[in-house]
Amino acid sequence: MISKRALMRLGFDPSSFALQNDRNGQGTYIAQWNNASPQPSEAEIETAHNEWQAEFDAHEYARLRATAYAPIGDQLDMQYWDEVNGTTTWADHVAEIKARLPK
Repeated sequence: MISKRALMRLGFDPSSFALQNDRNGQGTYIAQWNNASPQPSEAEIETAHNEWQAEFDAHEYARLRATAYAPIGDQLDMQYWDEVNGTTTWADHVAEIKARLPK
């Protein structure tokens, strides 16, 4: 699979190439190459894409956690009232999310 992320992972700036997909079943291809370095092979690009995808997938828990946590203002309020009341509301909130969405 030829992708912008794969080419960027190989160290190429997006301004040095143009990708195109004609929607004819042939997939995405490099329509324009504006780099002094030789154009990488499709196999090199596919390897880079697979590496990027594996890294992205491995961090899914972090993306899910980020949306599950209460807004920062609410978390600060939890911490304040925990200090005032001797409670553990904020720690319980964080622990529940970490347990529900493990690494």
